Amino acid sequence: MTTAVRPAAAAATLAALVWQLGFGPFLDGLRAVDGAALAAASGLAVVTTVCCAWRWRTVARGLGVDLPLGTAVAAYYRSLFLNVTLPGGVVGDIHRGIRHGRDTNDVGRGLRAVAWERSAGQVVQVLLTLAVLLVLPSPVRQVVPGAALALLVAAAGLVAAVCVPRWRHLVARELRRGLLARRAWPPIALASALVVTGHAATFLIAARTAGVTAPLSQMVPLALLVLLVAALPNVGGWGPREGAAAWVFAAAGLGASLGVATAVAYGVMVFVASLPGAAVLAFGISARRLGARVA
Repeated sequence: MTTAVRPAAAAATLAALVWQLGFGPFLDGLRAVDGAALAAASGLAVVTTVCCAWRWRTVARGLGVDLPLGTAVAAYYRSLFLNVTLPGGVVGDIHRGIRHGRDTNDVGRGLRAVAWERSAGQVVQVLLTLAVLLVLPSPVRQVVPGAALALLVAAAGLVAAVCVPRWRHLVARELRRGLLARRAWPPIALASALVVTGHAATFLIAARTAGVTAPLSQMVPLALLVLLVAALPNVGGWGPREGAAAWVFAAAGLGASLGVATAVAYGVMVFVASLPGAAVLAFGISARRLGARVA
């Protein structure tokens, strides 16, 4: 999917939802957000951002790149803000990798550290989502085993595609040192699990704020499904998330409109929680200087 098509697809998803449901669910989601929900989301964001920064630092150190935790936290907040305000959902990560690469005089390694870090987080997210979907009832429970098998085949194909002769040794070395080393994979797995848990908790708070009364045993699988789809190319976080929420909520008997309202409330909460990153940009605070103060 080309760069131009990705935001267009996300915008088309939103347009289709408006056409089917009207603006009501979007306005309901905006109105539902209150100070308590924003405070809870911001508090959870501190935890998840520190965990993300810890994961990034662990991967970077495995690749032989120095990255103080304070620097990583500041840079991660900045990248989160860029991700939720710019099309694509990855601009902040690219910016983060380039800035760190320039600081360490190795842009290629800086970008690869970010790519490995994000990939590790998404792998853990997929595994946790599949585990929950296998245990708890959801609209997709019957197809989960087939989906798991398809993901394994796709992962094997991706590994085969990446490990072409020119890249094989580099990929193997960086996987071994950055992700699979004994000192690396436990903190990466733990940090990623905490991040998924924090994001799911934020979504559940958004659901309660929007008026959802379904039990947690029903809501947790729905939250994880929506968050998994939300990682697809989007427009500042919008598009796939709202489409997925509308579908899974409707399939679960909760109504597509309530799903959209929940996704909108979640989007507003995430945006507000990312505002420390805006401060880093607005006041010209370099992540390196800020990190030096925090570390």
